[in-house]
Amino acid sequence: MIRYVGRRLLQGAFVLWAAYTVSFLILYLLPGDAVSIMASGDEQNSVDPALVAKLRSEYGLDRPLHEQYVIALFKALQLDFGVSIKNGVAATQAVGEVLPETIKLAAAGFALAVLLGSALAIAASFSRNRWVRQLVASLPPLGIAVPTFWIGLLLLQFFSFRLRLFPALGNDGAQSLVLPALTLAIPTSAVIAQLLIRSLHQTLGEPYIEQIRAKGASDALIHFGHALRNAAIPTLTMLGILVGNLLAGAVVSETVFSRTGIGRLTVTAVNSRDIPVVQTLVVLAAAIFVITSLVVDLIYPLVDPRINTAAKATA
Repeated sequence: MIRYVGRRLLQGAFVLWAAYTVSFLILYLLPGDAVSIMASGDEQNSVDPALVAKLRSEYGLDRPLHEQYVIALFKALQLDFGVSIKNGVAATQAVGEVLPETIKLAAAGFALAVLLGSALAIAASFSRNRWVRQLVASLPPLGIAVPTFWIGLLLLQFFSFRLRLFPALGNDGAQSLVLPALTLAIPTSAVIAQLLIRSLHQTLGEPYIEQIRAKGASDALIHFGHALRNAAIPTLTMLGILVGNLLAGAVVSETVFSRTGIGRLTVTAVNSRDIPVVQTLVVLAAAIFVITSLVVDLIYPLVDPRINTAAKATA
């Protein structure tokens, strides 16, 4: 197990390095100039060349690309991603100030997604009515196809402007979290439901399920006591991608509902070419993916003991 975890940590370190390097090159090749934007406030306006040269020197942008990369990478290894070009504060501080709000939103969205997705999957496989099963099974593809921003606008129009049940904008209390979290949850729950429906259908056709049913076990015991646990394994495999979807959806959700968080910070940083902040966000997203994947791999044997047994036999 120690060797396995060590190998995965090395793979994770490679992923973080690759994410940092690719983002560095992409941001360097993007059109526009962060220093000119900061100096003038508008890329269309002329700026003082002396001021631009001074700012380039302060931020180290006057050096060759390979020198900028080596210096930035060495500092990044010490968790120093530089100073925000837009705000003048440390990039890690800029991200840290808004991260708690995004964590609350992502956690609430993930919890709702698991509840909604599991409920849909169970309803699609548990119901005895074929029409009900087909109707419920047709909902996940619709949830995946609908754009996240459109879901947010619909929820905003109906629950905020028409019924006035929830605030439309801001980060003011738990009520302001409901609609953004639901906006995040609907597409993610659709993915969970689609995976669980297929997996439950396959699991319920396994011979051991027929043996359990022949012994007189109820449908509820078969679904919740045996089938659901094994059917959840493909969903666990997709957990890293689902977390990535939540982070991507947070950009849209926080923009639609004008919430302070990583989503809005990402949009602002990209528009202003704030390279230190963007790279901090990229590495943070990659680290979350690496950690999530490692945790999922460690959870596998707890969910399905056969995986642990097979690993021991192989060893």
